[in-house]
Amino acid sequence: MYQGILLATDGSDAARRATDHGIELANHLDATLHVLSVSEDGPHAEDQQDRLRNDPEEAAAAAAEEAEESATREGVDVTTDIRHGVPQEQIVDFAETNPVDMIIVGTAGRSGLDHLISGSVAEEIVRNAPVPVLTVRERS
Repeated sequence: MYQGILLATDGSDAARRATDHGIELANHLDATLHVLSVSEDGPHAEDQQDRLRNDPEEAAAAAAEEAEESATREGVDVTTDIRHGVPQEQIVDFAETNPVDMIIVGTAGRSGLDHLISGSVAEEIVRNAPVPVLTVRERS
């Protein structure tokens, strides 16, 4: 049933937790793990960027490479892709145009005013994805 799993990563702590889950699940199901990282061009791109990284494309590539190396160490078949744009839109588009049966994404679990102002990438993916979405919360 799950032969292609899309792992969306931005290198955050929540994404690293999601990566661990994605690798374990892909390994257990003998599925291909498709790692996608998005160089963010959206309306809140500057707010989302790690202050230590100046180049969003470099950060996206590093996040994808880190997940790919972890998956390869565990013997999981893995592909990577870097896209530009609004993360939730690019993730859903990838799922619509590639052979994936599930999306795995990390979430910081924001609520209240912070959530109202910036919204939730994971929530938008859940609403619009053509396949099931597994969200993995960052440890608090």
